[in-house]
Amino acid sequence: MVFWAANITVLAVAYLLGSIPSGYLAGRWLKGIDIREHGSRSTGATNALRTLGKGPALAVLLVDVLKGVAAVAFARWFSLWFSSMLQGATPLADLQIWQPWLVCLAGLAALLGHGRSIWLNFTGGKSAATGLGVLLAMSWPIGLGAAAIFGISLAASRIVSLSSMLAAATAVALVCFLEQPLAYRLLVIAGGIYVIIRHSANIHRLLSGTEPRLGQKS
Repeated sequence: MVFWAANITVLAVAYLLGSIPSGYLAGRWLKGIDIREHGSRSTGATNALRTLGKGPALAVLLVDVLKGVAAVAFARWFSLWFSSMLQGATPLADLQIWQPWLVCLAGLAALLGHGRSIWLNFTGGKSAATGLGVLLAMSWPIGLGAAAIFGISLAASRIVSLSSMLAAATAVALVCFLEQPLAYRLLVIAGGIYVIIRHSANIHRLLSGTEPRLGQKS
């Protein structure tokens, strides 16, 4: 019972970290607006750029990335601490088996928190930046690879949504190609699919040729 309660605690903390509404708070603090009522109605860095400007958007981006990093870092720290407390009292506490799965579930919880924040009536952003933070903390080669594709695509197309989805697809390809624990592979695949699904409206606009480019109004 204590073991499962500990796992639930980690997932709750990861979700709450992911649910910190950085874009919404920036809109409230800087302009007194609800960012969900402007632009693409997302709370992510792209909509912050359109509605608040470059500086606030950069701050929102960094916070969103750090939310993913913090969720994974907390899960790793907690698994080490809790395993030492149990001192092998139960097979379920085997660190090599347990930690990767806890890290993955915490990463997914952070993504869910960003996209479905409890503080915003379960609305939020599209989880791309938080997903990048999870990737960088979990496996930096995959995170850097996804970030590189995002940067190249953004420079070529100036379409953030397209670049985000290509980065998610790249992460899925890399985790399948590189040697990674099964838990990490499942997380990246599930997280990549989640990020792409969150961009469903953007996909429709891309197909119709109406998706705004960086610097244009939504």
